[in-house]
Amino acid sequence: MEKKSPSRREFLKKGALSAAAFYIVPRHVLGKGFIAPSDKLNLAAIGAGGKGSSDIWNAYNNGAENVVALCDVDWNVAAQSVKRFPNAKRYQNYREMLDKEGKNIDAITISTPDNTHAVIAMAAMQAGKHVYVQKPLSHDIYEARMMTEAARKYKIVSQMGNQGASSVGSWQMVNWFNAGLIGTVNEVHIWTNRPVWPQGIPVPTGKHEMPEGLAWDQFIGPAQYVDYTPAYHPFKWRGWWNFGTGALGDMGCHLIDPAFRVLGLGYPTEVECSAGAVFTKDWTPEYIPEGCPPSSSVQLKFPETKKNKSEVTMYWSDGGIRAFHPDLIPADEPLGDADSANGVILMGSKGIMTCGTYGHAPKLYFNKKKMSEQDLAKYKWTETEIQKMPESGHQTSWVRACKEGFGSETHKKLTSSFDYSGPLTETVLMGNLAIRSYNVRKPNADGKGFAYPGRKKLLWDGPSMRITNFEDANQFVKREYRSGWSLGS
Repeated sequence: MEKKSPSRREFLKKGALSAAAFYIVPRHVLGKGFIAPSDKLNLAAIGAGGKGSSDIWNAYNNGAENVVALCDVDWNVAAQSVKRFPNAKRYQNYREMLDKEGKNIDAITISTPDNTHAVIAMAAMQAGKHVYVQKPLSHDIYEARMMTEAARKYKIVSQMGNQGASSVGSWQMVNWFNAGLIGTVNEVHIWTNRPVWPQGIPVPTGKHEMPEGLAWDQFIGPAQYVDYTPAYHPFKWRGWWNFGTGALGDMGCHLIDPAFRVLGLGYPTEVECSAGAVFTKDWTPEYIPEGCPPSSSVQLKFPETKKNKSEVTMYWSDGGIRAFHPDLIPADEPLGDADSANGVILMGSKGIMTCGTYGHAPKLYFNKKKMSEQDLAKYKWTETEIQKMPESGHQTSWVRACKEGFGSETHKKLTSSFDYSGPLTETVLMGNLAIRSYNVRKPNADGKGFAYPGRKKLLWDGPSMRITNFEDANQFVKREYRSGWSLGS
């Protein structure tokens, strides 16, 4: 039997360490700053426009790696990536790309609409490719759980695209909390000004001409088929459950991350919400199951953890509804971001810790005497090189881990591998489960009007992925794919 030749990935990982690796040109021979071709990772992008453009560009790292293939449903949107990587093979169907280019691809950035994250990432992992997946990791909770397990099973180096997880500010907060500066936390407040796209509006109607070159069937993916409308593509898909995950899905993985990381949180145990209504012209509240609401307020509860010996109640709000000033924060001081549009507040027994989007601008407020700058300096996070890199090196650290392999020290230090970002995403999507359950309606027995049985506290069994006190809510744990699509194909 003919001996199977090693894969390109095995060659990348082991070649430099092998005594027989004379095929690799040593760096010192090439000169300082020159990277041998055999040391470069071969990257592909699925979703090369919008955020996908910066994801693949940052992973490419000014030529430190190769970009061998691009896949996008709309080359008009992805024009910048096409210009940057003119030699990359182009595809509109990711399955075709994996079939034709798979042997030459080591790792893939996936920056598509939320509805296709899981099916694409699973297919890539099953093909043995390392994956970087934009936030939220998936469209529903079941997908996030399956992706987390698959990364372990197939020994894939994974990273979710919540770049704030790698920011110096996020790790500064971890340091402060681990040093006991704010004590035990039992309450967290998080808010965002999203949506900043059309949301909470009636379902679009009418026939629209398909833009030339748009692969609409691939855009829809496993979602239920709907006709093309500019109300969905580009970008406006975020406000429709068929494709997006609303304000929570867009910003939750950024803003919930600091509290999740600092406190070592896991699965929540219960969730409750209220959501803004959509009104008709005569000001009648309208039920629109296809669309995300214009605003929402969600409460999640978590058990105590090894890091934080207290149950935690997390309050989320979107649609421009922000948290109020705690007494310790001066009235004229902004909350979170400089304009208070987004932010995080951790309420501790000894003080308060806050930050803005991506963990930026962390601050401390103490119940008693303020700590001196000299004392605070003992707990300062000072990795200045990270601060200089695009998005705090979130993509480049993933690339480095891909080269060193699954289980390497670099892999273990990734800030948002699926082992971490999977449970984080499940928490974010738990909020959406509550929002969608909130609008489940059933006719009253007398035939007059409707009841909304999901408008109550929902109890969650995390290990089993089930709401235990409202069966209808479980339809939102795992969605039905349309014919021809399955997880990993």
